[in-house]
Amino acid sequence: MSRSKTSKAWLKEHFDDHYVKKAKESGYRSRASFKLLELQEKDHLMKKGMTVVDLGAAPGGWSQIAAELVGDTGRVVASDILPMDSLAGVEFVQGDFTEESVLNEILAVMDGKLADLVISDMAPNMSGMNSIDQPAAMYLVELALEMAKDVLKPKGNFVAKVFQGEGFDQYLMDVRAHFDRVVTRKPDSSRARSREVYIIGLGFK
Repeated sequence: MSRSKTSKAWLKEHFDDHYVKKAKESGYRSRASFKLLELQEKDHLMKKGMTVVDLGAAPGGWSQIAAELVGDTGRVVASDILPMDSLAGVEFVQGDFTEESVLNEILAVMDGKLADLVISDMAPNMSGMNSIDQPAAMYLVELALEMAKDVLKPKGNFVAKVFQGEGFDQYLMDVRAHFDRVVTRKPDSSRARSREVYIIGLGFK
């Protein structure tokens, strides 16, 4: 079956994409790695020795960067419903982190320690219908915030990808209720037409 014009155009844009090429050259698993690098540059989220939890981690673009930045003395605990190829310095738990058994497995890997940072680049499988996609995306980031509240140490930080639209303003208020300072970022490596932004909560209350 031949590809539609739309999917051909998307594939051409994807493979011509500067950040896709750059990710390949740098050995990163996805172009999303550059988004986290930009956030790190602006907000200094990670340093050596930190414990980072990466939600919705597959294929591992963010975990890869986090492991580099926290170094051998830090740890990265990643989780996703999808499988993920192993990465040096990353402990991976497969499953739905909202299920108690999976949450307990993540906590067991963390060995009783709380996280310095929770990161989430999760997004639902997009249908192209905003009335379906937006609520699904908001549901995921709400789950990520709940998880952060469970595992973050006091003054810990939180990063989540959020799509602007219905529910966004309320979510921003929810994050502000739990962190000392909240900023919104749109990295250069984020596609200009995308409604995605990153909400960063600094200083967990």
